[in-house]
Amino acid sequence: MKKIPIIILTGPTAVGKTNLSIDLAKELNAEIISADSMQIYKYMDIGSAKITIDEMQGVKHYLVDEVTPDYVFSVSEFQKRADDYIQKINKDNKKVLVTGGTGLYLNSLIYNMDFAKSDANNELREKLRIELEENGIDYMHNKLKELDPEAAQRIHKNNTKRVI
Repeated sequence: MKKIPIIILTGPTAVGKTNLSIDLAKELNAEIISADSMQIYKYMDIGSAKITIDEMQGVKHYLVDEVTPDYVFSVSEFQKRADDYIQKINKDNKKVLVTGGTGLYLNSLIYNMDFAKSDANNELREKLRIELEENGIDYMHNKLKELDPEAAQRIHKNNTKRVI
């Protein structure tokens, strides 16, 4: 498959990526794919500096408000959806502008990372999620300490997704 060139605009929150991305998209006849791990979620507008409809100024955006907060969204799914949108945007004879600050999302596109071998064990994950609900955060983090003390030191107990 022919490689499609993409333009990447990245940086931390609140440095002006949004305004610059709109200006670039208008100048270059581009559409924007968000590479932000929080903007993918509907209803999570506060604290994510999510672009508003008015701020979009008619520029088409992808991967903003696509899934609900209870949906488990992975970098693998980001890569697949972003690749599909890249194909669509290119087919429409527009340039692709990827903007955001989630490094792993960006790396998944730049380096074409293969996530096929790292499928999550959803059955085990669900079992552990229920165990967390029943027994609490401290219990689950202590269980992690027993199984993998190094990981338990790196992962804060409130980061339940990583603890699981």
